[in-house]
Amino acid sequence: MLRTISQLTPVVAPFQIWLKHQSVCSSYSVVGCYKIARDHLHRMGTHIVVGGVISPVHDAYAKKELASATHRCAMLRLALQNNDWIRLSTWEIKQNGWSRTRITLQYHQNLLNSMVFDSNNIKHNIPIEDLEWIPENIKNSSDRTPIQIKLLCGADLLESFGIYDLWMDEDIDAIVGEHGLVVITREGSNPNKFIYDSDILSKHMHNIHIVTEWIPNEVSSSKIRRALKRGESVRYLLQDAVIDYVYKQGIYDAKTTASTIIHIPRSW
Repeated sequence: MLRTISQLTPVVAPFQIWLKHQSVCSSYSVVGCYKIARDHLHRMGTHIVVGGVISPVHDAYAKKELASATHRCAMLRLALQNNDWIRLSTWEIKQNGWSRTRITLQYHQNLLNSMVFDSNNIKHNIPIEDLEWIPENIKNSSDRTPIQIKLLCGADLLESFGIYDLWMDEDIDAIVGEHGLVVITREGSNPNKFIYDSDILSKHMHNIHIVTEWIPNEVSSSKIRRALKRGESVRYLLQDAVIDYVYKQGIYDAKTTASTIIHIPRSW
């Protein structure tokens, strides 16, 4: 967990923030996105990223090829087992149905800051499993600086705000105004024009952080699922523990890959 205020000396005291990603797949490139976002914000000197939380979407979201919440959580735990600052929250999948992004953000931010200001009361009144995503150094810290949760997303989610009847205006206003966005985008894209063309986003443009991924990762969840179905190797695209789990559980109709022998010419 990072609380490295003493290591940064910006002119304006940095905000402490927590990055949250709304996960509808398994791990894939999510962990890399967190690191890209954290490094960018630390270089800017305006924010200190003290943690990250991944909240898998409820099964009721009913996205095509969405693995069960049980499998998605298991894969994420395996993917994050060597990570010391990104945590898994299971609150959303335990609800009676799908939760709007605004509600999920508000829940996590309220619980996080309640822990910061009154940890003893929270520890005695909230089930321990609902607090697992909050590291011990936050639970036991004497630092009372508020922490803001920002939504980490791609340019596709940002642009989905413009799709008619997909989002409620009041939800967009709350998500961007009260929390903020950290948008991972590709070289050559123009998210700033989309923000300019939106009255709501323009109003909160100070709360939207655009992070360009200069070395693009072309790996996507759909490409990985396709490779698994075809029996193609996905090694180095996913952690070995996650790959083993997928094969053992038969998720995504995965077919075990046959071992491949590579012949190297003697002249090499």
